[in-house]
Amino acid sequence: MTASRHLLCPACGAVNRIPGDRPAAAARCGRCKASLFPDHPIELDAASFERHLAKDEVPLLVDFWAPWCGPCRIMAPAFAEAAKRFRGEVRFAKLDIDEAPEVARRFAVQGVPTVILFARGRELARRSGALPRPMLERWVEQHLAGVGA
Repeated sequence: MTASRHLLCPACGAVNRIPGDRPAAAARCGRCKASLFPDHPIELDAASFERHLAKDEVPLLVDFWAPWCGPCRIMAPAFAEAAKRFRGEVRFAKLDIDEAPEVARRFAVQGVPTVILFARGRELARRSGALPRPMLERWVEQHLAGVGA
């Protein structure tokens, strides 16, 4: 039996322990019964971002975006489709830099869209500019190979 993982519920914020031999994509929160991996990117604010970074034991891919950004809106459907592809392996999330400017400053986000992949609370890789889904998926796979996710 493989080690269990701690997953944060995107709906209520509860920490859930999931046995390693169970598929994470099908896991539900023990408190609120919501899916721990919805089939779409989750919306983060500054507080939920910090909590996911500190408590979640799956890689976290954050799309730093802004509602006024045309390339961000163009990339949104590709990001959502990629989230379905990596469901249970990577948590896909969106963070509006206008709503959480302190997080964007902390990670020196210079332009949007910028995607940053975090693993074990640390930045693993980043890429700026809109990406089509196949290119985004290859980029995620390439950087996950080093994590052993």
